[in-house]
Amino acid sequence: MSGHHMHHEHHEMTMTHDDHDASHTMQHDHAAMAHHHMHMSDDPGMAHMDMTDMARRFWWSLALMVPIIIITPLMGMTFPFTLQFPGDTWVTAILATILYIVGTKPFFVGAKAELKAKRPAMMSLVSLSLLVTFWYSIYALVVNTFWPTAHVMDFFWEFATLTVIMLLGHRIEMAATMEAGDATAKLRALLPNTAHVKHGDHFMDMPVSTLKPDMVVQVLAGEAFPADGVILSGESQVDESLMTGESRLIDKKPGVSVVGGTINGNGTLLVKVTHVGAQSFIGKLQSTLAASQSAKSRVETIADQVASYLFWVALLIAGLSLMIWTPLHGLGFAINIAVTVLVIACPHALGLAVPLVIQRTKAIAATQGILIKNHKALSSANHLTYVLMDKTGTLTTGQFKVMQVVTDNFDQKEALGIMAALDAQSTHPLAQGIVSYAKQQQAPVLLATDVENMAGYGIAGMVNDKHYLLVSERYLKDHHIHYTPLVADGTISYLLQHDHVVAAVAQGDEIKATAPTFINYLKAQHLIPILVTGDNVQVAQAVADQLGITEIHAQVSPQEKIALVKDYQKQGQVMMIGDGINDAPALAQADLSVAIGAGTQVAQAAADTVLIANQLPTIIDFLKLAKRADRKQIENLWWGAGYNIIALPLAAGALATFGIMLNPMIGAILMSLSTVIVALNAMTLKA
Repeated sequence: MSGHHMHHEHHEMTMTHDDHDASHTMQHDHAAMAHHHMHMSDDPGMAHMDMTDMARRFWWSLALMVPIIIITPLMGMTFPFTLQFPGDTWVTAILATILYIVGTKPFFVGAKAELKAKRPAMMSLVSLSLLVTFWYSIYALVVNTFWPTAHVMDFFWEFATLTVIMLLGHRIEMAATMEAGDATAKLRALLPNTAHVKHGDHFMDMPVSTLKPDMVVQVLAGEAFPADGVILSGESQVDESLMTGESRLIDKKPGVSVVGGTINGNGTLLVKVTHVGAQSFIGKLQSTLAASQSAKSRVETIADQVASYLFWVALLIAGLSLMIWTPLHGLGFAINIAVTVLVIACPHALGLAVPLVIQRTKAIAATQGILIKNHKALSSANHLTYVLMDKTGTLTTGQFKVMQVVTDNFDQKEALGIMAALDAQSTHPLAQGIVSYAKQQQAPVLLATDVENMAGYGIAGMVNDKHYLLVSERYLKDHHIHYTPLVADGTISYLLQHDHVVAAVAQGDEIKATAPTFINYLKAQHLIPILVTGDNVQVAQAVADQLGITEIHAQVSPQEKIALVKDYQKQGQVMMIGDGINDAPALAQADLSVAIGAGTQVAQAAADTVLIANQLPTIIDFLKLAKRADRKQIENLWWGAGYNIIALPLAAGALATFGIMLNPMIGAILMSLSTVIVALNAMTLKA
């Protein structure tokens, strides 16, 4: 159990009515960043190839490939549909050259980035195959034209099909990788565009970007604070739920600090700016988010690793072939063998192995109510140790249910009716909890007049010509009113009639009906559930006890949440489930993260997956699906790369002494077969 404390209590995020509007103001800049990773690479270069550009390249390449396939033999082998005519090779060469210009750029850009990072993987392997098949075919064309007896085989067929299949894999991948959503842009959108800055005795509207520390700004009722600061004058209640997850309104008086992006309540405040830009709370959140997201995007997938091995193996075997066969049969023969080796290493099937499984997984997950945004995180599902969970909105509903009502010589129904009358106009979750409970209990419907908000304490008003207060314990202490404390978990309010306590009500955040099933499943899978909350220790402990969670971290700030994730990552892989802005950095840092659908767009943009169904058991289905998908990916990688284990040494002439040389034609058939098997295997993934 660890109780972390900040300068003011940091609690956990729940989507209250007050911050609903704030979340709507976060512009839908989904298009901000359609994360286009080729499944094997997150090269900066790849991100620039946008979807329309890829689509154009793919359709042009496909149109060029069809005639090439019809008029070109495959590795010297003709088909019944092969159309041969005088000069056909030249027509093929022209079509292939256009295809080379149109279709290969994304791979070369990606390969350049991989080689620069000294990590050749899929893009380098594809580029190697494209360069060899195209330029060797051009060489063959020249040789065959001027020395007709030479009969050098060209590989235009392989070049054309490889380009189109790889572009197809790339497109499937990009379509499967939904808009990652730029979480930092969504955070920026929380701040207003302008601030009312004090100039002498009047206020001037200035862009928030021009604010400097020590400037004085006026914040009107209902406005978002433009920057972090300290209140100089005025009193108000501030909704900090976006930042802290604390569902109660926080009292703010002169001398108290406020956080940019949170929403001012009913008072007008004068605020002295303390931190702006990168130094502010939102600025720090942005940099933490950006750092953890970029670290995650550099994770190498298993397909990357396979492609990387294949790249080096193909180069090594081709090089050995040249060295061994040149003294035996001359350079021409050796080059032929080396080129055959590199052509056979063409990763046709490998290029589709993973994207097809990813797309199938995403389609199934979507029907279950989960949006997968970062498929790289899927492979983590098999290796998780810890599951960190936010409390409010994740394990609990975020709605405050009345747990108990205690009265002192007073009718319980009437007390409820009076409380509901006082709270009738309020949109606050606590107030709404009392109103709905009073209805449910069929308490008398009463009317309150002269209702006034008592900043920091509660509410006062007249009911049936008597004056009542519904206030927090602090009011009783500050005004030295004698009372018997109600001992209960959750938030307690007291009803006073003429300064005499007549009733007390305890309210607690209700645990979701599906939470126990979910926690029990995690334990059965030997995953360790950990409760991480901004709320206080007592509330956290009460929820944990009901669910059987033994590890708790309470009063945790957003920065501390990310530190917790990192600490646990030293011991094993971490899954994080959360719904608020304060969860965003931790969601981005975790190995696998799920944002709860009702949460903020900032959380959704930072997470790998979004739970639309808002049902915790859906996460169980998702974890099972992710495991099956991972198995399929590995099967497909074996089918896609496995034939190379046999084909490459054979093509290099490993068994030449026994008269066995792999006919390039057989190699090509094997290659096509493995592509078909990979596609069919991906389709067999079931929900």
